[in-house]
Amino acid sequence: MGWNGNHSSVTMFILLGLSDDKELQIIFFPIFLGIYLVTLIWNIGLIILIRIDSHLHTPMYFFLTFLSLIDICFSSSISPKMISDFLKCDKTISFIACAVQYFVAAWMGISECCLLAVMAIDRYVAIGKPLQYSVIISPGVCRRMVAGVYSTAFLSSLAQTICCFNLYYCGPNVIQHFFCDLPKIIPLSCSNFFISELILLLEALFFVFGSFLVTLLSYSFIVIAIFKMSSGKASIKAFNTCVSHLAAVTLFFGTALSVYMRPNSTQSLKQDKVLSLFYPIIIPMLNPLIYSLRNKDIKEALKRAIKRVTQ
Repeated sequence: MGWNGNHSSVTMFILLGLSDDKELQIIFFPIFLGIYLVTLIWNIGLIILIRIDSHLHTPMYFFLTFLSLIDICFSSSISPKMISDFLKCDKTISFIACAVQYFVAAWMGISECCLLAVMAIDRYVAIGKPLQYSVIISPGVCRRMVAGVYSTAFLSSLAQTICCFNLYYCGPNVIQHFFCDLPKIIPLSCSNFFISELILLLEALFFVFGSFLVTLLSYSFIVIAIFKMSSGKASIKAFNTCVSHLAAVTLFFGTALSVYMRPNSTQSLKQDKVLSLFYPIIIPMLNPLIYSLRNKDIKEALKRAIKRVTQ
């Protein structure tokens, strides 16, 4: 049975995965297992470092903690199933498990969109209104922002999941992807899915494109604020605080928008799969590295942590 016992004769879906080449699947297994383990280690390590070092107890690192948490959950919603399928002939996933996988992945994906926008606003206030920063971005405001991000993304993901998996599925049940993604599942429905596709499009426009516009607008104000600075050193320092976040934003929104905002008729299936690897699998691994490489605060915190352990 399907979602509630009456809406589907399909009890499971078949995920075709990244490739049907057996030799490639054997090669992919250690690569993506390694990526997943590195993602967990780096993000958990970053969360612990931020929590134990009082110098990092600022709004920027508060948000970064939750970004790492989102990345762990986002990657964990897709990677374990994808990795295990590399060694399986039977790449099936139950109807309910598929719904749960999409729900968690969408929840984390939308949360990341919104949180990146919140982090861009935080950087604008820090650079454009430094004297009012501690008042505008207070601990209470930070907590409410994060709670708003998670709860809004939760409701959006729930609405998408219900709209999709409440449709009638009578076959075929083959998903041309390595995870349960709505644009690949909805066309398999035997019922009219116009409303479901419309809801998916509107939510993608509102959350993905909307968050991107907020981020873009924030950086426009940041650039204006930097140009108004009289000191060249101050301008460079202000810009350096944004470089890591700008790199993360470019990677995430660039790949997400290219996958979800393009017309289906122009999409190449292989290209779509490769692009889809980035935002739930590659980017969660890269984010801790992006935020650490050019960040003196994190480097100093890591030195202090190592010093405490070795003493």
